[in-house]
Parts: sequence; C-alpha cells; structure tokens
Amino acid sequence: MATRSGANAVEPIRDLEKIQEIKNYLLARSYRDYFLFVFGINSGLRISDILPLKVLDVRYTKHLKVREKKTKNVRKIIITNALRKEIEKYTKNLADSDYLFRSRKGGKPIHRVQAWQIIHEAAKTCNVEGAIGTHTLRKTFGYHFYQRFKDVAMLQYIFGHSSPSVTLRYIGINDDMVDEALESFSL
Repeated sequence: MATRSGANAVEPIRDLEKIQEIKNYLLARSYRDYFLFVFGINSGLRISDILPLKVLDVRYTKHLKVREKKTKNVRKIIITNALRKEIEKYTKNLADSDYLFRSRKGGKPIHRVQAWQIIHEAAKTCNVEGAIGTHTLRKTFGYHFYQRFKDVAMLQYIFGHSSPSVTLRYIGINDDMVDEALESFSL
C-alpha cells in the first residue's frame, strides 16, 4: 500500500474503457465495492472522507457537505444526476443511519486498507498499468474533469490546491503529455 508520503505516487486511470472494465468487474463481485469505486471517481473526495459517510449524508440532499479530515475545511459538493441515481439504487434497502461502505463484520465502515485492497485488486485484475491505490479515485476524477473542461483553475478550487501547477502535477499531466501536445503545435 502507498504510504502517506507516497500517496502522490499513484496514478489516475486515464483509459475510459479500463474504468468501465473495473466497474463491470466490481459489480459482478460486490455491489458495495462497485459503489465505492463509482462514488470515488465521481465525487473527487479523499478516501478518508468517503469511508465514514452514512446514508443520511447523501440521501435527501443535492449537495454533500464534508469536513475534510486532511485540511479540516468544510467542502460542499454537488451530487450529480448520474451519482444521484447510483446512490438511490445502492441505498434503497439501507437505513439512514447505516454507513455507506459498512464492513461485513459489523456496523462499522470498511478501513482504508480494505478499500485499497478492493481498488488495487480490481485494477490488477483488469490489467491497469501504473501505481494504483485509493487516491487513484480522486486523481481519476481530477484527470477526467480536466480532460473534459480544460479548467485547471476550477479543478484547483475543487481540490483546494495552492496553485495550478500543483493541480496539474497531481492529476498526472506530465512531461510526456506536454511533449505530445507541443509536438504538433506550430504557428
């Protein structure tokens, strides 16, 4: 498992087909694990902020409010229509007081290590290359948000980063991608 100092060493999942492959794999294996992956890549939250969530935190609301463990900042994020549908399906038979990602061993949420095992095993099984861990979910959100909107300032704001360069490095916009973009550039 990546250590705290090595958290930035994990990569986003750049290939949309691989994301779908992981979804399919997890859905066949465990609905909870599938929902963990879908929730993570669609919310942009850190795993430490996802795991303690309860059903009531995401039910009956258009926005999710989270006090981030790392920064202690309160973050308000919209629950997109696509994520709303997944939440409704997943929580249909759950009580408001249930943890979203409860352990099979009782009324507590799964631990970060178990979340890492779920994500890592799914990526390995689906032949996703690169370092993969729980932070991959947040980075995958960021990478695809950036690819779709090309708005680094908005993504910097969403993530609470200090500068655009931190955000770009964080989501893996690396030298190879810059080289590829510049190679065909000409005035």
